[in-house]
Amino acid sequence: MATMGRASSGLQYPERFYAAASYVGFDGSTSPTKSKFSNSTALLLYTLYKQATIGPCNIPEPSTWKIVDHSKWASWNQLGNMSSTEAMRLFVKILEEEDPGWYSRASNSVVEPVIDVQINHNSKVEPVIENGNSYPEIKTISTENGSQVTQDKDVVVEGFGSVVVYDEWIASPVSGQRPKARYEHGAAVVQDKLYLYGGNHNGRYLSDLHVLDLRSLAWSKIEAKAGAESSVTLSPCAGHSLIPWENKLLSVAGHTKDPSEVIQVKVFDLQTSTWSDLKTYGKAPVSRGGQSVNLVGSSLIVFGGQDAKRTLLNDLHILDLETLTWDEIDAVGVPPSPRSDHTAAVHVDRYLLIFGGGSHATCYNDLHVLDMQTMEWSRPIQQGEIPSPRAGHAGVTVGENWFIVGGGDNKSGVSETVVLNMSTLAWSVVTSVQGRIPVASEGLSLVVSSFNGEDVLVSFGGYNGRYNNDVYVLKPSHKSTVQPKTIEGSIPDSVSAVQNVTNTPDVESELEAFASLAEKKSKGDLISVLKAEREELESSLGKEKLQTLQLKQELGEAESRNSDLYKELQSVRGQLAAEQSRCFKLEVEVAELGQKLQTIGTLQKELELLQRQKAASEQAALNAKQKQSSGGVWGWLAGTPGQKEDEDDDE
Repeated sequence: MATMGRASSGLQYPERFYAAASYVGFDGSTSPTKSKFSNSTALLLYTLYKQATIGPCNIPEPSTWKIVDHSKWASWNQLGNMSSTEAMRLFVKILEEEDPGWYSRASNSVVEPVIDVQINHNSKVEPVIENGNSYPEIKTISTENGSQVTQDKDVVVEGFGSVVVYDEWIASPVSGQRPKARYEHGAAVVQDKLYLYGGNHNGRYLSDLHVLDLRSLAWSKIEAKAGAESSVTLSPCAGHSLIPWENKLLSVAGHTKDPSEVIQVKVFDLQTSTWSDLKTYGKAPVSRGGQSVNLVGSSLIVFGGQDAKRTLLNDLHILDLETLTWDEIDAVGVPPSPRSDHTAAVHVDRYLLIFGGGSHATCYNDLHVLDMQTMEWSRPIQQGEIPSPRAGHAGVTVGENWFIVGGGDNKSGVSETVVLNMSTLAWSVVTSVQGRIPVASEGLSLVVSSFNGEDVLVSFGGYNGRYNNDVYVLKPSHKSTVQPKTIEGSIPDSVSAVQNVTNTPDVESELEAFASLAEKKSKGDLISVLKAEREELESSLGKEKLQTLQLKQELGEAESRNSDLYKELQSVRGQLAAEQSRCFKLEVEVAELGQKLQTIGTLQKELELLQRQKAASEQAALNAKQKQSSGGVWGWLAGTPGQKEDEDDDE
């Protein structure tokens, strides 16, 4: 007898976005969390909310005097034609980075969608059919913290013995307490054990460490502790890299709630189960998450990622694990554009390959190669069926083949598993999954193990609308590897046809004979081709050397001309300084002369006034003299009576 139960599946988009918007307070509610963000973060969340709910900016540009309104308009307008789905995902991602525990606090008021699941109450154990394979029934148990985990019932499995199909992802039955569902975690394989550390679940960073025994497929949790002489503080993190090194695990970089200024490297000792800080020297890179870290010899190569301020990076750093010294590499050529959540692989310990990744607005499917001997970037031409743009994917190398799984483009997960032959740079599709299964997720992990001498790819976790904690395995076949083109062209058609026949003893011997014949036939042609290519390369090298010599001569002449021009410039500067000094003196003299002219003008006015006064005085004296002279004549004519009166007066 079976009844229908109810089980929470976790919020998917767009419900998850609306829950986040309600939590922040953009739905009109009076949420107290809006004020906890910085101005720049609040502005970014506002513009993403507008883009997700309305679309591209559709309001006229406000006046620049309205600073707040204009800032909102400019930020919204910069998003251009970003899709609503992408804006929703970016909104939730930024909220998770700023407030990792938002979902758990908001879940009390959020009604999650539910799905119907079958609960079997029969005592008889019935197998569960999945992907065409029969597995024992899975039962649900409760842990001490109240969460639910799954455990297989009556499972007896010897490693990956159940994986009998090539190039197909199969859900692997496991036992023990599964880790919490997550993405952006770190994973590494050491001695047939898969170690899992950290990650992100519902916006909350994790710090737990689990191990899956790849022989018994049993999960167990490691109770790690700090070393006796270490003061390490194990902060929950996500977007970090987990690298195996000398029976140790190195956790490099990653996003944390309280990020440090530079990258932190933590060491987990597998023998003592203790964490410690790795003390490094030199200039360490700025802290980040979503970077790529590859082990080359005894050095770690770190590229790109996103820092705590959400600035995308494309810098290149090397940590020497013997000297524990950081070194920043200034490679020549055009590097990949700043990005995070890409994948990187190393080929023949010389070439570093970078594929995909994303920025805040787009995802990439470009391939870049760094020659670590010359430290020069190049962007080679990709062959075959080039994968679609993606970020958050995972990759692992098997020989010269680079398998890449999952990822997404902010709209949906990628269903194809692809492989790149790193010698020919030719892509091919290994398999494609149907439906929303974990290997079509972002932020999953991918490692390679072996079983009975065959390589097996193992994926865990990821996010594709919900968080996953399933283990999936794939056994790649020989046909999924891409042979070099030079060999393909030299093999007769008859040999290619024989490869499709069922492997019987007669066919195998015939195949060996044909292969030997083809090898002998191709050696002479291959040597001729190689000689011709060598001569061509030597000729090109001679031309390059000659051109380099000419460029050096031109550079010497240019430096000589530059030296002469510099001397002339210095002379002109000296003359200009002297002229400026002389001009200054002349300006002073002109100012003094101006003052003198002003004084002369005043004196001239005073002189004119004195001259007028003098003229008036002289005129008055002349008039008086003339008057006196005219009075004497009339007196004489009259007998000078005036004089007589004077004389009488005297008497």
